[in-house]
Amino acid sequence: MYKIGMISLGCPKNQVDAERMLAQLDKNEFEIADCYDGVDAVIINTCGFIDAAKQEAIENILEMAELKEEGTVGKIIVTGCLAERHKDEIFNEMPEVDAVIGIGAEGRIAELVKNVIEGERIYVMPCNEELPLTGERLLTTPEHWSYLKIADGCSNRCTYCAIPSIRGNFRSVEFETLVEEARALAQAGTKELILIAQDTTNYGIDLYGKLRLPELLDALCEIDGIEWIRMLYCYPDKITDELLETMARQPKVLHYIDLPLQHADDNILKAMNRRGNGDFLRDTIRRIREAMPDAVIRTTFIVGFPGEAEKEFENLEVFVNEIEFDRLGCFAFSPQEGTPAYDMENQIEEDVKLRRGEIIMQDQLEIVTLKNQEKIGKTFRVLVEDYDGYSDSYKGRTYMDAPEIDGCISFTTEKNYEVGDFADVVVIGENDYDLIGKDING
Repeated sequence: MYKIGMISLGCPKNQVDAERMLAQLDKNEFEIADCYDGVDAVIINTCGFIDAAKQEAIENILEMAELKEEGTVGKIIVTGCLAERHKDEIFNEMPEVDAVIGIGAEGRIAELVKNVIEGERIYVMPCNEELPLTGERLLTTPEHWSYLKIADGCSNRCTYCAIPSIRGNFRSVEFETLVEEARALAQAGTKELILIAQDTTNYGIDLYGKLRLPELLDALCEIDGIEWIRMLYCYPDKITDELLETMARQPKVLHYIDLPLQHADDNILKAMNRRGNGDFLRDTIRRIREAMPDAVIRTTFIVGFPGEAEKEFENLEVFVNEIEFDRLGCFAFSPQEGTPAYDMENQIEEDVKLRRGEIIMQDQLEIVTLKNQEKIGKTFRVLVEDYDGYSDSYKGRTYMDAPEIDGCISFTTEKNYEVGDFADVVVIGENDYDLIGKDING
């Protein structure tokens, strides 16, 4: 029996791909190791979306190369987005890498890993749209929450983004398949189901000719054991009245919308090839908050996009302070080869990008601090995530916080909770992005 290690980098969508590869390996009698000491091969499932992700992937490859030279690790196999995008550079310039496997070949991972361990150096790059959208998974998330990947690829063609060239066009998973997978996840212990895709709100348009996310939510809410349903990666132009009505009506669907807006200045949005303008975004957010007054809106922005002069940046900062987002991430523009934005004129200097990002995040910290102070005295249902013996307190998440992305709430109690339990917690304080609470039942 061969022993295999796995390093999965990047987004939750990549993580689901890794879980499917692990399930194939496990089914084919590979031993899945929880460390790298003595493995016959290590798979590095890479991200290649921005420069920081590329650097992280390269650092992991080089770290495994050192272990290989020491004799701790056998073969090194690189797959995922960086392998898809920079296949030739990895294969030709990193001889310590034994295989570069494209996304479309991940459905054959067990066969390919066996061949590599037995001595072949492999370079295989089938069409990226051959990536299986279904299949068994060996879950790497805690038992009580898991991802449901409802589509892969993207057809939006934002000028800064390489995802369509890496992943191909948008492809939805069949409706019945998703319901069946969600039911299996519930039977395995999942209480919080997190829907993901490159464009979650676009679900169904390619298969059925219409947006079917509201119908999917209704079907998922019927599954016993699922108590929370959360959505990530929603696009503003697909926030339909039907979707908002479904979210407001279904108690299992959390009033949490991850809405990556990327900018708010009309000229920059146009240059990014984003649909809508600043007024459209304001109207979308107004509609969300009217439908769900307790809605938590998370967004991300890119600063330093080509052509973002002080005026355009000021328009973004005004927008951020006007809307008062509940959750916000801000990233400096990272030019990606092969995208239209890479060759655009009026590129912004790195120090200017960093300064602008710091300004937005400082504004956001002030907004979140005030919002958190307003929560003091209010009670929230909390999903327990961890126990800290040093402080004799638990950590958990409210509906306002996605795992591994947002903050948490620490709370004290006289009761004994297991990870995955729910508790009713009153907020008694705040600490930057996190809350402090006390169990109202003990």
